[in-house]
Amino acid sequence: MNWQSPPAMRKALLVAAGMLLSASTVLAQQPVQPLPKVGSCPLGYYSSGGYCVPSSGGNTRGAIEKSGAGCPLGFYSSGNYCLSSPSNEREAIQKSGKGCPLGWYSSGGYCVKSR
Repeated sequence: MNWQSPPAMRKALLVAAGMLLSASTVLAQQPVQPLPKVGSCPLGYYSSGGYCVPSSGGNTRGAIEKSGAGCPLGFYSSGNYCLSSPSNEREAIQKSGKGCPLGWYSSGGYCVKSR
């Protein structure tokens, strides 16, 4: 058999575990993407046509259009939008109807993805 030495094997396992953890964290965060413009753009976005486009600075947080008076858990208000807090690792969508899809929970007028 061709076994790696214990330090090399340990390093390979740590690298693989790190990649898996970083991939799952990225997938769970609110996407940073253009949003339909509703009033002024949220912090970290600029107006382009009928959209609010993320700035290229790298500190832009994911956002969703505000539904009602408040924002979902893990988000804060920025004009007519809700921005993801820096420590938030969850994704939110506007609620359609009374319930949320499987794997999501209700937070005001939103559905937030469960961990």
